[in-house]
Amino acid sequence: MGVTIHDVARAAGVSVASASRALSGRRKVGADVAQRVAQAAAELGYRPNAVAKALRDQTTETIGMVVPGIGNPFFTMIVEAVEQQLQQTGVDLLLCSSQYTPEIEARRLDTLMARRVDGLIISPCDMEASVPAVLNAAGQVPLVQVDRYIEGGGADWVGVDDAQALTLAVDHVVAGGARSVAFVGSRLVTSSARVRLDGFQRAAARAGGEARSPLLGDFTLGWGVEAGRSLLAEGPLPDAVICGNDEIAIGLLRALRLGGVRVPEEVSVVGFDDVGYAAMCDPPLTTVRQPVEAIAAEALRLLGQVRMDDPRPAQRIAIAPQLVVRETSRPVPGTGRSVRETSGPVGGAPTVTGEETPT
Repeated sequence: MGVTIHDVARAAGVSVASASRALSGRRKVGADVAQRVAQAAAELGYRPNAVAKALRDQTTETIGMVVPGIGNPFFTMIVEAVEQQLQQTGVDLLLCSSQYTPEIEARRLDTLMARRVDGLIISPCDMEASVPAVLNAAGQVPLVQVDRYIEGGGADWVGVDDAQALTLAVDHVVAGGARSVAFVGSRLVTSSARVRLDGFQRAAARAGGEARSPLLGDFTLGWGVEAGRSLLAEGPLPDAVICGNDEIAIGLLRALRLGGVRVPEEVSVVGFDDVGYAAMCDPPLTTVRQPVEAIAAEALRLLGQVRMDDPRPAQRIAIAPQLVVRETSRPVPGTGRSVRETSGPVGGAPTVTGEETPT
């Protein structure tokens, strides 16, 4: 058996109650007692029982997080941003992957709640099928959705302003001379897939020109390659392709290169997310940056505001994106390649849309 509080008290020559007070710090004890207890605990290798502490203090100082897949570089970025924010507070992060499966997602949420986490951050894997599990969890612990959200609301959400992001992307390629634009994204099972397609269609309609029929698969490199091959087979190619994320865009670039297409001379390509290797691919990818640090900070701020005994309307916070201009898009006349980054009207700073409005 492990070392107990009784062992520490015996070694320090004090009562169990005094040892407990000295170790918890919640009540004052004499300096001599505190020193003896601390020394005994260190020598014996005593570690407090985390479950007992949680029951006593009504907090585990842990946050649970569920993302669709940790292999997706965007989710890796957002997890790291959340963890870095938590390091400043002493709260630990428990991470789970739903593996893009609503049933697994529900089990992960149940597991985290059984561990008595103080709050949950989730990016739902399915806009509709994730609803029961997310609402069940939100009824028991503070919960905030990031990037993606469930249909019908019921919980706070923080993410990038997808509509503004697609406007930046479409306006950029049109300003560079594109007259026909295509969108390659994911099947419409998540909010991000739906909103990005809608944002593209609205931005393309405002910009004028020809909007090709969208190609929808999933947010992977493999789908990007397959979509690129489809575009090559169908012909003629559009002047520009806007992609639902960077993985699709990089897969598309590979297919176009293998097909002998020059980027951006013949086709401009724009991604979404600005993951780490977007700047390292050849040519470096023009993309829309998600401000993951701001998203993480806002998610944790909202999580701290949730009161289970005093519910309020769910909040939606959309944070401004930033267009990062690299070498897969044609330069805008009069700017050349000297303009490396441009952003939306609020310069990438956090903004609130629909605050205090049910999602």
